[in-house]
Amino acid sequence: MPFPNRHISFYRKYASFVAKALGKPLFQSFLSWLLKRENIDKDSIQDIQVRIFPFHKENGNSLAGKIINKCKIIIFPKSAKFYRELVAKHGSEIAHSYVKSRAWATLIHEILHSKYSSDEERVRRLTERYFNIYARSEKTEDLESVVFEILFKQ
Repeated sequence: MPFPNRHISFYRKYASFVAKALGKPLFQSFLSWLLKRENIDKDSIQDIQVRIFPFHKENGNSLAGKIINKCKIIIFPKSAKFYRELVAKHGSEIAHSYVKSRAWATLIHEILHSKYSSDEERVRRLTERYFNIYARSEKTEDLESVVFEILFKQ
C-alpha cells in the first residue's frame, strides 16, 4: 500500500533529522570511543543507512534497526502515527529528543551486535549503559526522563 504524499514528506524530514543527529561531532567522537572500548574495528562497519519508511516484523512490531553480515547497519523510523501520538502526549520537544535518542541508541545497539551477534541480552544491557554514558555527557542536551522511559522500558 503506497504512502500518501503527506507521509512521504514526514518520513523524508524524519530521516534527514535522524541523519543529522547521527552525524553530530560529539556523537561521532562518542562512537569512536565506544569502538575502541569494545575493541571493534572501525572498518568492520562498512555502511550505515537511515531508511525513510518504517519496517514491521511479522509479529507487527516495528524494527528500530538491524545489522546485516556484521557490517551494514540499517536504521528505521517509528510510524507517523506513533510520532503524532507522542507529540500529542508529551509535546514536540520531547518527541524530537525521543527521535534523536532512539537513533543514537539504535546505532549503539547495532554496533554492539557486530561484536556480540547472538547475545541479545548482553547487547541490550550494554546499549543502555553506553547510551546513559552518552546522555550524561556535559555537552549533550538534557534528556527528559520520559524519553529514557519510552526508549528502554517498553
